[in-house]
Amino acid sequence: MKQKTSAVNQITEGVIWKQLLLFFFPIMLGTLFQQLYNTADAIIVGRFVGKEALACVGGSSGQLINLVVGFFVGLSSGATVIIARYYGAKNKKELNLALHTASALAIIGSIIITVFGILLAPAMLRFMNTPSNVMTGSVIYLRIYFAGIFFVFVYNIGSAILRAMGDSKRPLYYLIVCCFINVFLDIFLVVGFNLGITGAALATLFSQAVSAILVIRALMKPEEMYQLEPKKIRLHRFLLFSILTIGLPAGFQSMMYNIANIIIQSSLNHLGTDAMAAYTAFGKMDAFYWMISGAFSVSIATFVGQNYGAGKYSRMKRSVTVCLLMDLAASLLVSLILIFFGNYLFRLFTQDAGVIKVGMEIISLLAPSYVLFIFIEIFSSALRGIGDVMIPMLMTCGGVCVLRILWIFFIVPHFSGIQIILMCYPISWGVTSILFIIYYYITYFLILKQFIFNNIRKSLLFSSFLFFYTQL
Repeated sequence: MKQKTSAVNQITEGVIWKQLLLFFFPIMLGTLFQQLYNTADAIIVGRFVGKEALACVGGSSGQLINLVVGFFVGLSSGATVIIARYYGAKNKKELNLALHTASALAIIGSIIITVFGILLAPAMLRFMNTPSNVMTGSVIYLRIYFAGIFFVFVYNIGSAILRAMGDSKRPLYYLIVCCFINVFLDIFLVVGFNLGITGAALATLFSQAVSAILVIRALMKPEEMYQLEPKKIRLHRFLLFSILTIGLPAGFQSMMYNIANIIIQSSLNHLGTDAMAAYTAFGKMDAFYWMISGAFSVSIATFVGQNYGAGKYSRMKRSVTVCLLMDLAASLLVSLILIFFGNYLFRLFTQDAGVIKVGMEIISLLAPSYVLFIFIEIFSSALRGIGDVMIPMLMTCGGVCVLRILWIFFIVPHFSGIQIILMCYPISWGVTSILFIIYYYITYFLILKQFIFNNIRKSLLFSSFLFFYTQL
């Protein structure tokens, strides 16, 4: 009877650019459909309810949602790296223990965030100087979103686990289905039943619940290397420590990003409803760039993690270079689309001429600056793939987050206008990119040096063994 041969792992064996694209596109499209959740909410409430409603579903509430979800997505990257390593090393036992530990972490985290999110929503919105005319709607949207945060966390950790093992297609399929559900429910509840912001929030909650159920079902199906079993979901101390060691710095890094963005949003809130609505609409367009860049980030973290686990360091370096060039091309393309077609894109959200004018000012400043961020995104993800997270986190927090906060507190008060406030983005990206370029190449040189040293030592030991053996 013939034995079943295991399939070749294309991430560690296949053509790099081709495998990166095959891995990237499902992630990118999946993130696209995930982004369409909130974009559909913004378009429908902006067109059928008004610009105040548009400010409610984005604006302050959107920044707070990004703060919480971004932290957990960063935290889940620790599970992605650990599982990718075990999968690359074909360690089935530890892989399954990590799977169940990550699932327990998602459940516990969602319960804590739900309770605090619902209770503290009004206080957080007041802290951000949210205007009184959008406060009530923002509280409603935020509380309903936090009530369903369990589904957001479960989907994100589940899809991260599947991607860590090279399966980026099923998370995409699930999101396509759920995106259409969300759009249908938005129209049904907001337009048909005139539920406004409440209807948009309920549509998002229900569709996210469906995506969570589908990803759980995928993980519970028996596979060659893994299977999620509810009775085995628990925290395993060593693996929890490993996940948190890698994930917490990434989570704090994301949180610092969003804290800086919250402070920026607070400054923008002083400029009135037009600025809030314009920044909300731009945020939905801007998210499509971050969706593409984030997909490259997940791709390269998985590639580096698996190749590092398999000991293929030169392949690891080549994949980073290829991914960097791909992200550069994508950044230039998105920038051109926003600059030349931004006016038409804003009209999807609102016909208000004042809002569109402010929005185009934002695009003219930020869109050309995307190319500065690619070094931060790709190099930090590559370093995370080998478990180097602390120094990249400190560089990001200092170069991006702290610099933005200092800009808002010390520069903005002496000037006026939305472009002065948002100038902190390209400045902070440029400074931090320089730091990452230097640090990445130093780190890779040290890894390569250690690899050569270990090989020489092994060769000498083996030669010594042969010499003494032949003398016997």
